[in-house]
Amino acid sequence: MMVLKNMIKSGTIVMTLFTSIFTFSHAATPENLYGRWADGKNGVVAAASPEASKIGVEIMKKGGNAVDAAVATAFAISVFEPNASGIGGGGFMLIRMAKTGKTVVIDYREKAPSKATPDMFVLDENGKVVNNEIVEGGKASGVPGTVAGLLTALEKYGTMKRADVMTPAIKYAEEGITVSKNLETIIQDNYEKLAKFEAAGEVYLKDGLPYEAGDKLVNKDLAKTLKKIAKEGKKGFYEGEIANKIAAEVQKQGGLMTAEDIKNYSIEEREPVEGTYRGYTIISCPPASSGGTHIVQLLNMMENYDLKSLGDNTPESWHVWAESMKQVFADRAEYMGDTAYVKVPLKGLTSKEYAKDLVKKIDLEKAGKDIKVGDPSKYESGSTTHFSVMDKEGNMVAVTQTINYFFGSGVLVPGTGIMMNNEMDDFVPQKNMKNSIEGGKRPLSSMSPTLVLDPDNRPFMTVGSPGATRIIPAVALTISNVIDHGMSMQEAISAPRIAQFQSGSLNLEGRVSHESYNKLKEMGHEINMRGSYDNYFGGVQGILMDYDTKTLHGGADPRRDGQAASF
Repeated sequence: MMVLKNMIKSGTIVMTLFTSIFTFSHAATPENLYGRWADGKNGVVAAASPEASKIGVEIMKKGGNAVDAAVATAFAISVFEPNASGIGGGGFMLIRMAKTGKTVVIDYREKAPSKATPDMFVLDENGKVVNNEIVEGGKASGVPGTVAGLLTALEKYGTMKRADVMTPAIKYAEEGITVSKNLETIIQDNYEKLAKFEAAGEVYLKDGLPYEAGDKLVNKDLAKTLKKIAKEGKKGFYEGEIANKIAAEVQKQGGLMTAEDIKNYSIEEREPVEGTYRGYTIISCPPASSGGTHIVQLLNMMENYDLKSLGDNTPESWHVWAESMKQVFADRAEYMGDTAYVKVPLKGLTSKEYAKDLVKKIDLEKAGKDIKVGDPSKYESGSTTHFSVMDKEGNMVAVTQTINYFFGSGVLVPGTGIMMNNEMDDFVPQKNMKNSIEGGKRPLSSMSPTLVLDPDNRPFMTVGSPGATRIIPAVALTISNVIDHGMSMQEAISAPRIAQFQSGSLNLEGRVSHESYNKLKEMGHEINMRGSYDNYFGGVQGILMDYDTKTLHGGADPRRDGQAASF
């Protein structure tokens, strides 16, 4: 890490930073790398907003634990990154308490309204939803879970009062945030949606035009809503005035949600999915998130290859990653859904023997076509945000939450400042599918907040990312970069990424080596080149514990506005 810092401070970046020459883009530069990381002895927060990270650290300075800091950061990120997160959405929080070694997943994923049905959306002749209703307007929104999830975490695992952890978010919503260049671009890209919905335009447009970087963006209605939650707790959101306003606006915009749906919302506390990778323990989210299961599956497959010998950013390495991703996403499409409604073969999918069977299908010389799903049953027995928190006690928290697409459904509830999610888009709008729509069901997700323990079973890493289905490869690659290639947290996050699904092109980030690009094409991969630090590949935020120096190393993603903070 010090070598990297010295290279950046001196104004020179050695291009072998990630062990290869990047030929499709400019070198890593001080603008997108310097200052992203933070090292600390007592606590680190790595979030998609520098201000939100600092707020989390301030909570720990005041005596709060990692959960207190995570809840404060979550409410703050809803203000600083309103395009991607907010109390009108949902997510997952993964908590490991150092004293007990207990790990719990708080699932506050949104739910379909009770009146939702598999055929609630009309499809055209091409199978697409008519009038884009699954992503815009009232029908696109699921019942939000963020407030219930965050307050449950605070009550059960935190140490501080609601008002203490929520005051910073209230302050910034009331006084305004400074629009970043990234937020400016996102508002510009979503101008049509914001202009279409009057209430959203009143908050996120300035005199009918996009905000520019440096402008102040104020959301006083959101501040009032947060104050009500701080005073009244969950009831302040899920019952009475706020719930009634949400239901009324969603219905006005064509949706099915009722105040009773909101009142009846409940979180789930779940057992995490666990696996191992080269002696390290991987702990992640179970369904309705598909992410944790398939991160374990992907790493199980990669364990069959000597990635250290194959090298970082080489065609041989990228090939086996890509072919393994194809199989993982084929299985995801076939088997995943809400376990309250469908049976998911979790033990089979996370079995190392199953992974070995899948690896046998991979041709090391050429790209596979027409990837078929595997059979895990025989191994059975009986635009989102992410942030990571660790404290000096070894408490670990990883949180991924979202309103789905940037600015969600476009429906902003007047008088509340709440931007509603469009999570109904994460269902399959067809009958008789594992992820078909049903009232009260949670849609399939790829959110994958993940914890890693070292071979001595000590807290080692907390990591996660936004990015829809790209979350799975982003998190797995980051873990591998640390374990297989000995990278620091920041190096592992900043390194080039790829994403490959069951079919279609292999997506390469612009810094993938020239040799890899040419060789992968020769092997039959269809290549889609993307930008140098492209937010298509997510926005990983992570923290790594160095036991030799007793230091926490926080890393943040240059693909977004991420920055770590520490003390």
